[in-house]
Amino acid sequence: QVQLVESGGGLVQAGDSLTLSCAASGRTFSMYNMGWFRQASGKEREFVAAVTRSGASTFYADSVKGRFTISRDNTKNTVYLQMNSLKPEDTAVYYCAANSRIATLLKDEEYEHWGQGTQVTVSS
Repeated sequence: QVQLVESGGGLVQAGDSLTLSCAASGRTFSMYNMGWFRQASGKEREFVAAVTRSGASTFYADSVKGRFTISRDNTKNTVYLQMNSLKPEDTAVYYCAANSRIATLLKDEEYEHWGQGTQVTVSS
């Protein structure tokens, strides 16, 4: 079992940057592929980014490619989401999630553990 706690959300203006963190506790963090998802009000949860166990491979939704960067520090049991050039349409609750099995890492049903989420609001 792994517990995930997100932090770093907040209210920013369009064009600003923000870094989200997700701290993991419990089983060995490096055993898990990690992902970030988001859910805007009234919409379904959507994939944002993912990183493999070692950090060697990363994946991004087209909507954030070139603006967001996912990274992890296995010595700190933490995964990050650096968000640049934020847009109002990035407003959502952001969740981190952990996956321990072979998967595409692009679908929320592939992840076994979830954090409680952190709100990101981007004003225009």
